[in-house]
Parts: sequence; C-alpha cells; structure tokens
Amino acid sequence: MSFFITLIESSDAGRRALEDLPRVHAMIHHGLTLREYQAFLHDLYYVVWHFCPVMAAAAARCGDEFRDVRYSLYERIEEEKGHEAWVLEDVAAVGGDVGFVKANPPSLPVQAMIGYNYHGAEHVHPCSVVGMLYMLEVVSSVYGGRVSDSIARALGRDVEAGGFKFLSSHATMDLDHMAKLNVLVKTIADPDAQRSIISSTRVNFYQFGLMFGDDGFAAAAAA
Repeated sequence: MSFFITLIESSDAGRRALEDLPRVHAMIHHGLTLREYQAFLHDLYYVVWHFCPVMAAAAARCGDEFRDVRYSLYERIEEEKGHEAWVLEDVAAVGGDVGFVKANPPSLPVQAMIGYNYHGAEHVHPCSVVGMLYMLEVVSSVYGGRVSDSIARALGRDVEAGGFKFLSSHATMDLDHMAKLNVLVKTIADPDAQRSIISSTRVNFYQFGLMFGDDGFAAAAAA
C-alpha cells in the first residue's frame, strides 16, 4: 500500500475531529463575526509567516537520501514566500489593525504549533515538515473556499471585494500542492521518516484544532 494512503488513513481521525469542533462547524456553515475573523487572521498571519522558515530549517537538514524532499521544499518556499503579506492585506481590508497584528504574538495554541514544527524539523526528523504541509494543505483545499464564502456571507461582503485573498486563493492553489505532495510522499520509504510524518500530521491537526478552542483566536475576539 502506498505511504500516501497510509498517511491519509492514519491521520483522518484528526481531520474528522477538527471538522467536528463546534467552532469549526459553525465557521464552515455560518461564518464568523467581524471581530472573530480579525482575530482569526491575526493567528493565521503567524502560521503563514513561519511556514517558509520551518520548511527552510527542514531543507537544511535533508541529506542526499532525502534530496527529493529538499528540492520539493525549495520549490514550495519559492511559491509561498510573501504570502503572509496577503494575510495582512486581508486584515486591513476588513478594518483590522495591521500594526497590532505584527506587534503582538498569536494565540497560545498557534505559538505551540509553530514551536512544535521548528522542533520537529531541527531535532526529530527533517521529513516531519511533510506532516505540517499535509495538514495545512488538507485544511486549505477541503475547507478554504467554503470558509471564505461562509464568512463573507456572514459579514455581508463579496469575496472578490477584498478581505479574503489568502483563504480563497489557497483553496485552489493547494489542490495542486496536494497532488504534488502525493507524488513526493510516495518517494519516502525510510521507516523513521514515515513515522515522523505520521506523528507530525496528527499533532498538527490536534494543535490546529486548539486554535478554535477557548485559548485560541476566540479568546482574543472576546477580549
């Protein structure tokens, strides 16, 4: 059986658990309030800001036995660099404070998720970054378009009018990324690398879910 299929089967419980969270379910079907969306974008900015540096840390530790992973990460870094600016554009478009977002850290779950991914890339196995990629691409490709449409309706805005550039664009982009990831994952036969990817995927789904809990962006929105 393909390792990509193994990865899907071993992590799908985490994806389903994420979708079953009350705030995630509500966001998909009913959107967010303006304050909640601004707080969500605050957290999202830091997830995106650290995306390329985490991949760079992993790429730097990939030996020649994982050169396909290294070159794939180089390609992804080139594609993704600067996308944190898209999040800031969305913040400004919905009346958020860009300066405040850049000057203040994200919620505790997001800080923990970012720290976990750096630790995995630098101290566990460089291929663990593939778990981060897989989780984020699943979330973007499966839910990104639905979420941006739902939030726009709740706010009485048109998606094309501004404020949803990051979510709507990545809903389409990450379908292509997922196809490329499928090909890449099938080249990874090393058991330690596979275990690190599965573990990272599970943790990333769990940590991303905590972002929607009482310590996540909703706490900032309620403050």
